[in-house]
Amino acid sequence: MKKYIILGMLCLSLLSVPTFLTPAALAEEQQDDIDKSRDYIIGSGDILDIITWKEEDLSREVAVRLDGKISFPMLDDIQAAGRSPMELKQDIQNRLKDFVEVPFVTVSVKKSNSQKFYILGEIMNAGEYPIVKNLTVLQAVALAGGFSEWASKNEILLFREENGTKKTILINYRNLVKKQDFSNNVQIQSDDTIIVP
Repeated sequence: MKKYIILGMLCLSLLSVPTFLTPAALAEEQQDDIDKSRDYIIGSGDILDIITWKEEDLSREVAVRLDGKISFPMLDDIQAAGRSPMELKQDIQNRLKDFVEVPFVTVSVKKSNSQKFYILGEIMNAGEYPIVKNLTVLQAVALAGGFSEWASKNEILLFREENGTKKTILINYRNLVKKQDFSNNVQIQSDDTIIVP
């Protein structure tokens, strides 16, 4: 009983000011940003490998802190979270011009610790999972061991925050499987929370 009260409170708090989207509307919205979504976006907790060519003292492995910044020799703190590795590379190269004649920097993501999603409710193995590839809702459910016997498969909720706006996406798993309505098979993004009532 306690589990259902906590789950209900979580759902109510997440539903306070969301924008409701159908999977089809979400797919249309995502299509507009398809090129941008292909770029990896650095997040807090990621481990980056930054190499400055022929400059050992300016090459190192760094962790992105909770404030989204990294510390780098001679440049102090640099904002990394919310940027692509290419954007961060350009910023570091521009800043290093005061110290190195022609800096050539490479930024690669060694560990993508920031890319995670959460699945809760009537699922066999609720919890936090890493996004190690492009995942869909169907694959996320499989990763979490499938539904419990009490799961309401036609009322799955996916909570997402984008640009400060909360969105709630209703997923009808039965339509996805029986009618092969793949507009319901939404791609998972970092920090998505899936609730299976």
